Amino acid sequence: MGDWSFDPEDWPDPPAMTKELDSLGVKLVVSVWPTLQEDSATYEALRSCGGLVRDSHGGPLRHHWPARGGDERYLPMAYYDATQLRARHLLWEQLRSGYLESGVTAFWLDACEPDLPPSLAPRAVYHAGPGPLAGNAYGHKHARAVAEGLRATGDDRPLSLIRSAWAGSQRHGVALWSGDIRPTFDSLAAQIRAGLNVALSGIPWWHTDIGGFLGGNPDDPAYRELLIRWFQYGTFSPVMRLHGDREPNQPFSARMTGGPNEVWSYGEQAYPILRDHILLRERLRPYLHELAETAHRTGTPPMRPLFFDFPDDETAWDVDDHYMLGPDLLVAPVTEAGARERAVHLPHGVHWIDTATGTEHEGGRTLPVPAHWSAYPYSSAPGHLSPERRCTDVRVQ
Repeated sequence: MGDWSFDPEDWPDPPAMTKELDSLGVKLVVSVWPTLQEDSATYEALRSCGGLVRDSHGGPLRHHWPARGGDERYLPMAYYDATQLRARHLLWEQLRSGYLESGVTAFWLDACEPDLPPSLAPRAVYHAGPGPLAGNAYGHKHARAVAEGLRATGDDRPLSLIRSAWAGSQRHGVALWSGDIRPTFDSLAAQIRAGLNVALSGIPWWHTDIGGFLGGNPDDPAYRELLIRWFQYGTFSPVMRLHGDREPNQPFSARMTGGPNEVWSYGEQAYPILRDHILLRERLRPYLHELAETAHRTGTPPMRPLFFDFPDDETAWDVDDHYMLGPDLLVAPVTEAGARERAVHLPHGVHWIDTATGTEHEGGRTLPVPAHWSAYPYSSAPGHLSPERRCTDVRVQ
């Protein structure tokens, strides 16, 4: 909380650790919160330059968060002001010395709304203005601090995992996720609509905590079904990430950890399904790389509503629960418990292929399609190309 560096008691040799991980093909991402303890390494420098968020009631704005120590206390934390240029520079200098010099080149910018209760948020006063007027720009400016710092080191494609963003944040390499959401089918359905709105707002790299963040019992059959369906949606999202605070939950503290959340934590039925989807995701990697380059060059989002590719199909404008992943994959997630079939609209003017069966369908209609549990091989079906465009894959997950 304001040191923004590895604690030597827990991490005695960070450069060796990151080097070993890199040799295994793993890139370490470090979580950075915008909160500061008063005795942290950066607090005084930020305070003296006016780089802390102020409280309209006087002094720095403070909120209690868990602090390190034997008694696991909650201490009042201040917030660095991401809307002030000097504060952003000080943050980056600490990240550079604390993490980048140890081999960390990507950052997880958590709680960057910043995370304030409703009673405090209106009292925040930023360099850019009062909280109700300027607060929503915080995540955008926070990402800018990291992106500009990384670019100054020669990294022309900075990456930050981020919980809150604003219009234009894509220029700072943000991979936005939807925050601490509930582990329910209603929440899963809401993520699809939210992600499509994010895409239409110009931010291409969207994802969710697969399975929801706020709980979920890996031993509960009902939750296992939700986890499988969410994992299938995640397989066909721009970014795929399994994350959540699973049961048995621990009290919120500086040393807490979640319950079991590896793909083998959900039983013998779920594991082969999840494994197959991981392998499918790997087979999709060249396609996803192509979508990434297109997004980088043109701004075209990888995941988009049907009407984006089929503006002349009137029905496509009313569909908000399935979508295109690039020009070749139509994805229709299952968002109801117990569902083994769902309706899928196939836009007109294109021949569609169900990759589960190889069956070809003419576009311009809505079909009931079996909602299979298992994954099927990805195929762009080059033998079935229509004269108008590449053939598109229809899959119900």
